[in-house]
Order: sequence, then structure tokens, then C-alpha cells
Amino acid sequence: MTWLPKKSVVVPIDFSGESKRAVETALELVSLPEQVHAIHVMFPLDIVSPGAAWGAVDEVERENAARAHTLEYIKENNFTGVTVLNRVGDPGTEIADYASSINADLIVIPSHGYHGIKRALLGSVAERVIRHAHCPVLVLRREDAE
Repeated sequence: MTWLPKKSVVVPIDFSGESKRAVETALELVSLPEQVHAIHVMFPLDIVSPGAAWGAVDEVERENAARAHTLEYIKENNFTGVTVLNRVGDPGTEIADYASSINADLIVIPSHGYHGIKRALLGSVAERVIRHAHCPVLVLRREDAE
């Protein structure tokens, strides 16, 4: 397996500094920015979600707001040309499924490095991606991790 160049690299984004670094890393591994696929995945609203329970938020509004925020994030960070998409579902499986559907060469994902109860409550998207991915996964360690 050769590391460079890649034809398609999937990068999950959650608008954090770690996501920015992951997109920058992915851009170093490809010839063209279009070969980087930045994907943001939201959990679906359920009946116990405050916005859904009160009827204040519907799925379409939420998806449109996320799409607009994703495009703004790409623009703010000068990631011109990067392929952008939003999905709704379980982040770990949606990311892996999308990478498989485009026959991606690599997934570059940041790790937030949560430990203990925070990890138990939030889960680990990186761990789920690794478990479900059909291609290599590069997990970037948090910069401030020791």
C-alpha cells in the first residue's frame, strides 16, 4: 500500500480545531482538493429531544442549518474545492458507509481523546469508524494530548 497520493480521502468534521487539522492533513495526501470529502453527521432527532418534544425544531430546518454551518466552516477555513456533505444517522457507521460507497482510499479522523465517564457517555466515533471501515483509517491524536 502506498501512502501518496490518494484518490479520495474522507474526513469527518464536527467544527472543532481537531477537525480543521484533519482536513489540512487530508489535503496534504491528495492531488486535488475535490478528492477530500468532508462529511458532517448529525444524530437524528428523537421524540425525547427537547426541540422535537416541544415542536420547536423539525428535521428539515435542522439539516438546512447544519448544511449552512458546514459550508460556512469550509469557507472560513479556506478549504475551497473540498467536497462537502451532511448526513443524519449514527456518525460511525454513516462515515464508514459513505467511505465504502465512494471507494475511498483512506479516512482521516481526529480523536478527541476523551477518557472515563465522558467517553462512556459520548462514545467514540473514531472507534466505530475503525470497526466498520472498509479502508485504512488514520486517527490523528489530539495536539494537546500527552
